[in-house]
Amino acid sequence: MAFRYAICNETYGDMPLNEALALAKDAGYTGWEVAPFMLAENIREFSKSDRRSYREQVSDAGMQIIGLHWLLAKTEGYHLTTRDAVTRGNTTAYLSELAELCADLGGKLMVLGSPQQRNRTEGQSTEEAMENAAEVLRGVLPALHSHNVKIALEPLGPSEGDFLNTADEGVRLAEMINDPHIRLHLDVKAMSSEAKPIDDVIRQHADSMIHFHANDPNLLGPGMGDVKFEPIMRALSDVDYEGWVSVEVFDYSPGGETITRESIQNLKNAIA
Repeated sequence: MAFRYAICNETYGDMPLNEALALAKDAGYTGWEVAPFMLAENIREFSKSDRRSYREQVSDAGMQIIGLHWLLAKTEGYHLTTRDAVTRGNTTAYLSELAELCADLGGKLMVLGSPQQRNRTEGQSTEEAMENAAEVLRGVLPALHSHNVKIALEPLGPSEGDFLNTADEGVRLAEMINDPHIRLHLDVKAMSSEAKPIDDVIRQHADSMIHFHANDPNLLGPGMGDVKFEPIMRALSDVDYEGWVSVEVFDYSPGGETITRESIQNLKNAIA
């Protein structure tokens, strides 16, 4: 099957937007995933006009904004699981604002990772943290419905935090909320810490998954480390995954062009 490939905008650092878009498009990507902190230090200062201009520039380059990720990164005063009710309320309000930003940019989904803003605090049990997270996310539902945006819950491995470490836990939280606007995101780096093979995790949770990040535990792009992508891409094909395969890296040292071109070529080679 033919996959749609996207890449995250922080891959390009300070590279001018038009150059980054042209590079991604030339390499074969059609989707553009946005970290809000790359737009402005405070998204409330990123005006409707700014949003329209950014969206048009991406579209004019032949690319499509698919949504947001790193939702709570580089922010203060927000937390998903804390016992502090005021902070939880502020987090609900901020995620609701991000849903509007996402829609203004033309995106349809928001990947909720941000482990530092969701880790258990104050001696919490997993169950208490789950209940608090569900409360915050239930409060975001009106904005998600209004703007036709979905949240994709991103499990992350224990090296990054102590909340939502497995796909099973991500599905459990989504089921507690029980709304089709909150589903599951799967990430190769994160799934590498699971007890089950990555392709098995994909097959088990295919019905819940709405987004997918391709990368490696070494923080580079897909195929740039030890993880074999042939069984991963085969699993995505077998379950008829129709969402984006989005490249998200964390080590930018090879440079934007190398990451861009090698990542998508490795994904295509894994299919071939």
